[in-house]
Amino acid sequence: MKIGFIGGGVMAEAIMKGILDVSLVKPENLFVSDLDSQRLEYLNKTLNVFGVESNIEVVNKSDIVILAIKPQNIKEVMIELKGNSILDKTFLSIVAGVKTEILQEGLGVDSIIRVMPNTPAQIKKGMTVWTSSKSVPSVTLSFSKKILGVLGEELYVEDEDLIDMSTALSGSGPAYMFLFMDALINAGINIGMSKEMSVKLVRQTLLGSIELAIGSEFEPTKLKEMVTSPGGTTEAALAKLEEGGFSDLVSEAVCSAFERAKFLGGKK
Repeated sequence: MKIGFIGGGVMAEAIMKGILDVSLVKPENLFVSDLDSQRLEYLNKTLNVFGVESNIEVVNKSDIVILAIKPQNIKEVMIELKGNSILDKTFLSIVAGVKTEILQEGLGVDSIIRVMPNTPAQIKKGMTVWTSSKSVPSVTLSFSKKILGVLGEELYVEDEDLIDMSTALSGSGPAYMFLFMDALINAGINIGMSKEMSVKLVRQTLLGSIELAIGSEFEPTKLKEMVTSPGGTTEAALAKLEEGGFSDLVSEAVCSAFERAKFLGGKK
């Protein structure tokens, strides 16, 4: 298989690197286009991936074309590509919010794979949720599963609505984690701890907590109870968080991201 990338950003780079690390394809079978010539030069220098002059050239050279551009740029790319002998191609889109039917109509092709990865894919610890149109060939579907598997965990779903939900939960999720980390670090500093110490404690605490949750037979609610002693420090902290509506606020934030994903998907 030959794989093309329209857009050479961070997520595209993560996919390229993962593919090459497991020798899924050779560098000479990867092609990428990007408006930033310096970005293309960087990808060629670091991954030995071929930068090409146009999006159409990427499509012509590839069996699977990965759309790794911003949602606001998808319309112009679809207009550019439609009608340029691309009917036999499969397009794998990581463009947030843009539904399969919009891609099919805009590109004039039936074979679409829609994917929602997240940024931990850069270290092969990502969570990728994906779906496909019925016209994607089984061999292409199988190969795409291998591509996405190099990013970490992958989950195929039949219901495309789950992609927008995943965008709100796991796609945007790392930012929620980083915000919480930042808040904890600043809290440590506010009570008199050095920034260096606070950063170290927060990073390891979150890492350990996540690994404990993954390896435990108990759900997070039970694990929280196991840490919380009646009348103790943890109970006091949790009470303050709930007093501020922490759980409701998280739910509202995810709902807001979900609504935005649906809004983006409604654009043509």
